[in-house]
Amino acid sequence: MRTMSLMLLFLALNFFSSVHVTENKILVKQSPMLVVDNNDVTLSCRYSHNLLSKEFRASLYKGVNSDVEVCVVNGNFSYQLQFHSNVGFNCDGNLDNETVTFYLRNLHVNQTDIYFCRIEVMYPPPYLDNEKSNGTIIHVKEKHLCPDQATPTLLWALVGAAGVLLLYGLVVTVALCVIWKNSKRNRLLQSDYMNMTPRRLGPTRKHYQPYAPARDFAAYSP
Repeated sequence: MRTMSLMLLFLALNFFSSVHVTENKILVKQSPMLVVDNNDVTLSCRYSHNLLSKEFRASLYKGVNSDVEVCVVNGNFSYQLQFHSNVGFNCDGNLDNETVTFYLRNLHVNQTDIYFCRIEVMYPPPYLDNEKSNGTIIHVKEKHLCPDQATPTLLWALVGAAGVLLLYGLVVTVALCVIWKNSKRNRLLQSDYMNMTPRRLGPTRKHYQPYAPARDFAAYSP
């Protein structure tokens, strides 16, 4: 009989202990998986607790063991709340009485992981936090350039290369024309200073007038 009483007391203590733990834990619901195509994603964390008029801390963690704090917001609804990002993340958010929404932007492929939402109620007492959920797997797809996007880039590259070659060919052509004109002008100048006297055909001889001494006619006069 005594043994039966002890067993009943043990079961009752376990029951009240489990009720107390459940009452001090907040349940959270979040999507099991999100696929990111454009590097931005919206993750909503819905809690089984009204956050109105409470001092709280809402955060988002990355990794199986929640090793990296990605984004956090502290405060209450009495003033404008600001979301703070961890290094390597670009985070913003929004919230209502039972939901905290995180906006993650510019995600990279290597940031594909499982993400966990967490809520902590600081005031009024008692301190409350949430049971760890199954988390949300955020799969960031690698961004590939579509053919329509890659073709204009290649086309402009080809146009630029063709323009450079055309300009180079034009410069070479102009340089060759200038050199040719200068050479032609030099040849013309040299031909202007040449002896323009026409040459006689065949051998030429000089004809000299035979020398005849002058006669002294006075010597023969009687």
